[in-house]
Amino acid sequence: MSRTALRQRWVPTLLISTACCAALVLLVTGCAHNAPSAATDGEWHEFHGTWTAAGTRNVLRLGPDRQATISTFSGSLVLAGASRPEVGFRSQAIAFNDSATGMVGRAVWTDEKGDQAFSELRGEGTADKNKITGTFVGGTGRYAGVTGTYEFSWRFLIENEDGVVQGQSVGLSGRVRAGSAQTVSALGGSKP
Repeated sequence: MSRTALRQRWVPTLLISTACCAALVLLVTGCAHNAPSAATDGEWHEFHGTWTAAGTRNVLRLGPDRQATISTFSGSLVLAGASRPEVGFRSQAIAFNDSATGMVGRAVWTDEKGDQAFSELRGEGTADKNKITGTFVGGTGRYAGVTGTYEFSWRFLIENEDGVVQGQSVGLSGRVRAGSAQTVSALGGSKP
């Protein structure tokens, strides 16, 4: 079979396949953009999701039964729920953990437009008591003035001697409230 005949035979199939893939992408992205987000001022909007991150951890041994660590993480956060603030975020966090007194940290969630939500992290910090609570303390752009809380447990998937760590949240859930009419409008709601 000649090259021209092969080309004539495969070009229509390739065009149909490409058109089907493009239609599927438009359908999926169109549905994702139509998902509701936090809508009205003063109302709480619940969400749940998964946070995965990798980073480094430096350990300071304080005797045989105690240690302090400083960890930095970056990763991604995917939220679900009818009134979630956004579908996905880039995430960064830094945490100080003392195995005797618990964990404190800070986190920044950045959406696809570059707007950020800031939160403070607190936890009990032991393997037996691994609950971490986040409190939103504001943000930039459409998250300026946002308040709320979330909680999760953390599971390390990779830990090595060089301090490289990777993990994911377990049971991440929370609620958020828009802080001002301007924030509400930016999140997709209506002004009062």
